[in-house]
Amino acid sequence: MLLTATLCGAGSFLAYGQTNSAPDPRWGNWLIGTVVLPGGPKHWGGYAEVQARSNGLFRQYFYNELKAGISHEVAKNFTFMVAGGRYATADYRDLGEGPLNVEKRLWEQVTFTHYNARLKVEHRYRVEQRWFSFRDGVVPAGAVRYRNRIRYRLNGFIPLNQKTVTNKTAFLSLYDEVFFNPKGPFFERNRVYGGVGYQFDPHWTVQAGCVRQSNFTPASYQQNVYTPQTTASKNNLVLSVIYRISRRNTEGPAPEYVPSQPD
Repeated sequence: MLLTATLCGAGSFLAYGQTNSAPDPRWGNWLIGTVVLPGGPKHWGGYAEVQARSNGLFRQYFYNELKAGISHEVAKNFTFMVAGGRYATADYRDLGEGPLNVEKRLWEQVTFTHYNARLKVEHRYRVEQRWFSFRDGVVPAGAVRYRNRIRYRLNGFIPLNQKTVTNKTAFLSLYDEVFFNPKGPFFERNRVYGGVGYQFDPHWTVQAGCVRQSNFTPASYQQNVYTPQTTASKNNLVLSVIYRISRRNTEGPAPEYVPSQPD
């Protein structure tokens, strides 16, 4: 797993080094609300989430996600999940016309978590199936109606005032996630996140941080003109609230959960 993370990080570094950079100077924001049902005596759980994104800070809203999934805890540090969602993208200047495109997505993922003293490390592997529909049924140039994608996220957590993430715990959260297109160009997107959070009790956890998302446009050669791969990057303020539903009639001490964002 450490080799996987090293290779992903190296791929990210090389992609940045070989592309033209086109950063967006404006900050956007992501607002995320999640309800989690942890695995119980039979190890089954799940989650539901709503997410909204804006092109500017708390303005120019253009995107939303509605997602839910079912999980199964195969072991203490190994979880399998099947989930799906609806993703709608609109023009913030003309929201009344409805979404420009709507994506229906299904995915399967496995998550490995390592509880190494104070440092908690989570590895998440995901395979996605994605279906797209477009306004008026017109497929834009370069777009497709179906595609697959592979994702890997390395997420680390460090509790600040406790040895574990428990009640009244402040913590740091850092992650790097890479997105791959099986049909190429292979390296498609990278997300780097850093933030702080606080777990109030067994139910409520909040986080605030910054995510830098970079999309990679493939190189092209048209009409004897070569255009190198371009990196379009944008910083976003992320505000997240997670509510964890407690299971009744469970024996023994409550298990430790890392406060990772499901998506």
